[in-house]
Parts: sequence; C-alpha cells; structure tokens
Amino acid sequence: MGYHVVDTDAVEPDPDRPCTRRALSEPGNLSRMAINRYTAEPGEELPLAYHYHDEQEEAFYVLSGTLHVKTPEETLEAGPDSLVTVEPESPQFAYNPEDADEPVDVVAVGAPAVDGDVHAYEP
Repeated sequence: MGYHVVDTDAVEPDPDRPCTRRALSEPGNLSRMAINRYTAEPGEELPLAYHYHDEQEEAFYVLSGTLHVKTPEETLEAGPDSLVTVEPESPQFAYNPEDADEPVDVVAVGAPAVDGDVHAYEP
C-alpha cells in the first residue's frame, strides 16, 4: 500500500506554460492518471493549444474563479465547485478570458495517462 500527501503550492510550476501549471502526478506517485493544478490569470490559457485526446477522459474541477471551455459548438462556463468533463475525441480549449475579474484555479484530471494521445484541433 502507498499513501502520499502533496502540498500543491510546494510543487514548482512547469516552465514555458501559458499559465501556472503544477504537475502533480509524479509527486503523488501516480502513473495511470494525469493530475495538474492550474492557476490562470485573466487572459491566460490552460492548455498549449485547442486540442482533443483519442483515449483520455478529462475532468476540470473549479476551485475558484470561472473557467471557460471553448468547444466546436459553444463556450462552457463553470464557477467554483463545478466540474467540467470532456470525453475522448471531444475538442476543447480551457481559458480565463481577458475581461475576467479574478484568476481561475482548477484541478484537472486525465485518465488513462497515455503518451502521444493529444492532438491539435483546427476549428
């Protein structure tokens, strides 16, 4: 058995990201899922590009602020204590709009953790 407590604020943010992203899978000793904590200031994006996954399901739990998720059909909005889920092969782009009043803080979980499963989406 294995148990781990991770202070997410103590995890160094990833460099060269469009917002603050803390990769939590490795510190939590997780190999079958990807878990990240994002903090996006107004005008910042969570992913590197509008994208989709072949196999991975994603879930975004909003801790504070309002997360916007662009899809081919609409833009979803989720406030604190809301969960946005994205099925495989569903293009999405998560962001905090420039006119937002505050940062958005999100925990994102993706499973299974599959290398090479992300693809850029061109609307």
